[in-house]
Amino acid sequence: MKAGIVRFPGSNCDEDAYRAFTDVLGQRAVYLWHKDHDLKDVDLVVLPGGFSYGDYLRAGAIARFSPIMQEVVAFAKRGGPVLGICNGFQIACEAGLLPGALLRNASLRFVSAPVDLRVESIATRFTSQYHIRQVIRMPIAHGDGRFTADADTLARLEADGHVVFRYVTSRGEVTDAANPNGSQLNIAGIVNTAGNVLGMMPHPERALDSALGSTDGTPMFASIVESLMSGARA
Repeated sequence: MKAGIVRFPGSNCDEDAYRAFTDVLGQRAVYLWHKDHDLKDVDLVVLPGGFSYGDYLRAGAIARFSPIMQEVVAFAKRGGPVLGICNGFQIACEAGLLPGALLRNASLRFVSAPVDLRVESIATRFTSQYHIRQVIRMPIAHGDGRFTADADTLARLEADGHVVFRYVTSRGEVTDAANPNGSQLNIAGIVNTAGNVLGMMPHPERALDSALGSTDGTPMFASIVESLMSGARA
């Protein structure tokens, strides 16, 4: 399989995502420049973390109009898998690929710290190698990570099983103290209705080596590869 990592001005997790596929999983990956219209026949698009366009106007708002995003949106509408991490989650919401919005953290402070997450769904191509309600640990690094949506959207996300990750304590408890940014319902990651677009604020690409504190991101990338390889063999 071949992953495409989009590079926007201000991206800073693009190399981490690239190495997740190449160094850790032995797959191919290419960079996709924000001004291009060519997805280079990739099987997966990754919108990485960072501060695209300096987060001017609103996080992800300008990146949403990058030429490459026209191709990413079309790719997603055809069923192609898209993974949006941190700033990539913000961009996916701005582009209409995911519902809701990411607002300033409730503390009004940038938060950089490891957090505990509960896996709420393993019925996705991104999480099949986790266990349901498994508690995992990944870092966050954002100032605009407070997931917000209207009541009807939140109800649909819950009812349809589209909440994929939730901020919890190390014991898997949903508490206000475990919520680092004030996200509604402690939501840390969601998937779209079709199941091919995942957005999450925590960084799985920074949780691939025990020397860095966690390898809990590895099953996510392995799930993606397994899904794509299974599809190729089908």
